[in-house]
Amino acid sequence: MESDRPRSQNEILGAALRLVRLHRRMRPAEVAEAMGMAKRSYEHFEAGKGKINLDRIHRFAAATDSDPYAIIDCMALGSPEFAVRCADNKAMLALRVAAQEFDEAVGDAIMELDTRSIINAFTRALKDLGMQAVRRDDEAKAWLADRIGRLVTPSSEEDG
Repeated sequence: MESDRPRSQNEILGAALRLVRLHRRMRPAEVAEAMGMAKRSYEHFEAGKGKINLDRIHRFAAATDSDPYAIIDCMALGSPEFAVRCADNKAMLALRVAAQEFDEAVGDAIMELDTRSIINAFTRALKDLGMQAVRRDDEAKAWLADRIGRLVTPSSEEDG
């Protein structure tokens, strides 16, 4: 339901931090300790209260082995779940590193690119990544379906 979704950046951040922490099966006290802060201060941070603090987001990401840029970007996307979706594969961190390399390699020539070309390139790349995720899942399911019949299962005669 639309009204159930967090609306402000602080609400989105708080929801993202909680989702990532739960994904990592960590308690607030564990994350607080790993971040070097008091549990009460951490709880305030996880609740999305106060000013958004990039240093704390990066410390949280280090403490939870997650993607700091996905946490930051989830606020712009309005999707706390995005932070969890990228926690393991570090997709946004990889994108930032690639952007840094692009900047170093291309430099001022970046200004010559038109917006349409940029949109097309990013859209094509993200569609390809999406297809890889689906294809990989389909391949895993097919592999399992192909081999599951080789397992020995109890027969109905053994049940009696």
